Amino acid sequence: MDETTRRPARAALLLPTLILLLNACSDGTQLAGPITGVLAGRTMSGEQIRCLADVDGVRVCHGDLNVGTDGADVRFQTFDGVPLAVWITLPAAPTSGADGGYPLVVQSHGWGAPPSGADDAQYGGPTARQWAQDGYAVLQFAARGWGSSCGTADSRAVNPTACAKGYIRLDDFRYEARDVQHAVGLLVDEGVADPARIGVTGESYGAGVSLALATLKNRIMNPDGSLAPWTTPDGTPLTIAAAAPFAGWSDLGYALRPNGRTLDTELTSVDADLVPAGVQKQSINAGLYAAGLLFGYYAPAGADPDADVASWFAYVSAGEPYDPIEDQRISEQFARFRSPYSLLAGAYGFDQVAPAPLFLANGFTDDVFPADEVLRFHDRVRALYPSHPIAVLLFDVGHQRSNSKPADVTLLRARIREFFDHYVKGTGPEPTMGVTALTQTCPSSAPSAGPFVADTWTALHPGEVRYGDAPAQTILSAGGDPAVAAAFDPVSGGLACTTAPGAVEGPGVATYELPVVTGSGYTLLGAPTVTADLEVTGAFAYVAARLVDVDPQANTKTLIARGLYRIDPAAPNGRQTFQLHANGWHFAAGHIPRLELLGRDAPYARPSNGTFAITVSNLELRLPVREAS
Repeated sequence: MDETTRRPARAALLLPTLILLLNACSDGTQLAGPITGVLAGRTMSGEQIRCLADVDGVRVCHGDLNVGTDGADVRFQTFDGVPLAVWITLPAAPTSGADGGYPLVVQSHGWGAPPSGADDAQYGGPTARQWAQDGYAVLQFAARGWGSSCGTADSRAVNPTACAKGYIRLDDFRYEARDVQHAVGLLVDEGVADPARIGVTGESYGAGVSLALATLKNRIMNPDGSLAPWTTPDGTPLTIAAAAPFAGWSDLGYALRPNGRTLDTELTSVDADLVPAGVQKQSINAGLYAAGLLFGYYAPAGADPDADVASWFAYVSAGEPYDPIEDQRISEQFARFRSPYSLLAGAYGFDQVAPAPLFLANGFTDDVFPADEVLRFHDRVRALYPSHPIAVLLFDVGHQRSNSKPADVTLLRARIREFFDHYVKGTGPEPTMGVTALTQTCPSSAPSAGPFVADTWTALHPGEVRYGDAPAQTILSAGGDPAVAAAFDPVSGGLACTTAPGAVEGPGVATYELPVVTGSGYTLLGAPTVTADLEVTGAFAYVAARLVDVDPQANTKTLIARGLYRIDPAAPNGRQTFQLHANGWHFAAGHIPRLELLGRDAPYARPSNGTFAITVSNLELRLPVREAS
């Protein structure tokens, strides 16, 4: 049934609206009458957003362009006046007793994928309808700069003044996170949501804002960067009860341009992430930026230094030499306002507060936001708050190159529901805690191995395979086979089980082959670590590392782990250590693990503007494995 068929006359709205306003309670208590509309006086037209019951009783409240009475604009008006398209899904109206006071799930969308309604299954968790059928209220909206939230030319034309600054801000704590907090506060004041039962979840871009909200927890960040208590407009204190971000980041700037200074053996300092300048994930950055151009709204270049996505992308894409002052300015923009890790660590004078209970899930084979994005956050939480409730799930699910096998996605959904039922709804048993891992398996039809569960990340890999090679080898900035690099690119290449020719790539690639695997083999379940003596000549050098599994019989190799390590121009030579992204993979008998160190891995990594050579000697490779010995 379309909106026109279901639209009541304007007069019919007056009584429900009056009931709603009279019964709304600032402490979030339940309403005496049924909820027939929400956010009255908080939309662009001032009209409430009507809640219409579907055949299963679930009520869907859609605030958008042209869906109000007589085509009114009932987009939600956020704290700074920007209009946002919103979906609020409620359980079926109770047959007796009060309505409202529901546990609330905020479900945030991925990059370029604003929600389409209660049945939108765009991410790994339950749909809004499934949450509502289980007694939750669900808040979704198109984040600013996407869809009808000023993301399309038509949506901006309806109200150009309100949309003038409704552009994408890359999950800025001060804007995208504040939008969520403002909407939640209004729903609590109206009695729809329970102030003590608020959960946040989402994938990718939605995971970024979810982890930001969990780290802010009971605080807001003002436009000037200061922190203040989070309360509803009527003054009720609010806090996040639990968060379940999936396939997201803990530091957006580092994730998109890593310098390789994150190690799972120590706490990463915020400063180490910023200097030296990282290596752009070229194909990923370009793909994300292009999606924003096609489907979103960026600020005009140079118009807003706090949201200058176009200029930032142009600067990073131009490559070396990076201006140290400009680089620091941009890097600190990201670290201050888009890095939950920096906020958690108390950088830039931020007060440290324990985050909400966390369920963190990322993909081993996700080249956009790899596993170390959540491992770094997990380790910092554990160091600061040893008994804090936090669970981690790592597997072959997420962005490219992940296979995202249905059974693994089903596990993800179950774990999110389990976590929220306990920490948000307050009715379920204590969820599975610690670190859970499933391994990458090939072919893609093969079930993932595991789950492997341990109290800590380190306990998952009690054993280690060690390899040493003393003779010098040379990495050249032009080395490597472009066809192999193309096959392993996450955007234009294949998935996690894609293979390339197994031959050694030739001059300019430092290659280290471990002994042929024998017996029952061994299972990598961690981050491969490389330590070596490096001697660098030339400019703007970096190492693109790959760990591959070579199948001699098929003469093919499969990419198992990769990493980027920027050489520090201030200290280019000497003994250095870096890691590849973590993964789970079983090396079977007859196969050969091979480490490849390249100076070029395009299009995944942006080629250096310099010409360089790196002499590698006395290399040690450590593979953390599941087997104890």
